[in-house]
Amino acid sequence: MSDEINSEGALSGIRVVDLSRVLGGPFCTQILGDHGADVIKVEPPMGDETRDWGPPFETDADGENIASSYFHGANRNKRCIALDLSSAQGREVVFRLLESADVLVENFKVGTLEKWGMGYDEVLSQKFPKLIHCRITGFGSDGPLGGYPGYDAVIQAMCGLSSVNGTAEISPIRMGVPIVDLATGLNAAIGINMALVERQRSGCGQLVEATLYDSGVSMVYPHAANWLMSGKLPALTGNQHPNVVPYDMFSTRTKPIFIGVGNNRQFKNMLEVLGRPDLADDPRFRNNGDRSTNREALTVELTSLTRDWQCDELSDKLLTAGIPAGPVNNLGEVLDHDHTQHRGMVVEKDGYRGVGPPVKLSRTAAQVRFRPGAFAADNREVLLEAGYTEVEIEELKSAGAVVSERRR
Repeated sequence: MSDEINSEGALSGIRVVDLSRVLGGPFCTQILGDHGADVIKVEPPMGDETRDWGPPFETDADGENIASSYFHGANRNKRCIALDLSSAQGREVVFRLLESADVLVENFKVGTLEKWGMGYDEVLSQKFPKLIHCRITGFGSDGPLGGYPGYDAVIQAMCGLSSVNGTAEISPIRMGVPIVDLATGLNAAIGINMALVERQRSGCGQLVEATLYDSGVSMVYPHAANWLMSGKLPALTGNQHPNVVPYDMFSTRTKPIFIGVGNNRQFKNMLEVLGRPDLADDPRFRNNGDRSTNREALTVELTSLTRDWQCDELSDKLLTAGIPAGPVNNLGEVLDHDHTQHRGMVVEKDGYRGVGPPVKLSRTAAQVRFRPGAFAADNREVLLEAGYTEVEIEELKSAGAVVSERRR
């Protein structure tokens, strides 16, 4: 494995100690690992709980569960070790790893690291002044909600995302993906890379904070911007856009199609394809403001025009005419699609299949260097690199500070 770690990537040479679990932190560090960082995933004795979030599961030759698909989705390109950080010896191993690390990522409950004598302000920033410490929490460490725990669906509700998702008859609704966790992971990765760039100028590390709550509030777009200007709460529009019309899902003879029209030229071109160019001159629909005021009437007109088309044929014609449109695909159709394959958005490595890296760099491409690891699979390799002897490693195992098998 050590040869693979030298594979070039934009972050080759950057070492990350990842103490995070579940999704926001692991998603962040997988991005860093995809782009060449050496990520050391430190799991607690019971393991990252998402190893059990299935089915489906990857199993070993004896049929025992190794890890769930949920774990696989956010934990490739990492070396896995397991430490008991409630023990002083386990924490000393982390300190040893941080001696050669550039980045620490963690999502412990606020105050946990301080309780263990590993707080950033008092300890880590003093011992490791170049270290970039990324803290991922639900609400941050201060303020009226500071220190409280947060989960994706709860934050979706609290930050207003659920309130704008659905229709007048069915709302509020949680979005079907953990969008807050994913956005927080992205924000954490962005913040880490900003701090790495700034460190080149100052020579100093810093604390990067990414919270689920802040990330959730930042994504209520454009509804938050609309409210801040108008003071009006958003109406629930289902698949429609609150500001742009037509921007909606329409029925066809085969399956639904989504059509998004952003300007008058696209509107006219769409109507040409649909065989009703005269509607572009209808005073109810001449510009976006008119169309928004008369969206119900326009929806009736467009539905009558799309319902007899075959979805893929209509989609192709609209795209060719420069109108953003596409079929409402299921996941199987998406992941098997020729364009998905062409873009490298399904990757394979040693029996592992996953969603590919979405950011493409021309010279330093992201790559899957190794698949998600088994629990504690890289204990010995990582500890030897950190300067421990074989005897010392065995002593750490005997003391329970280094863990080789999951505690249930």
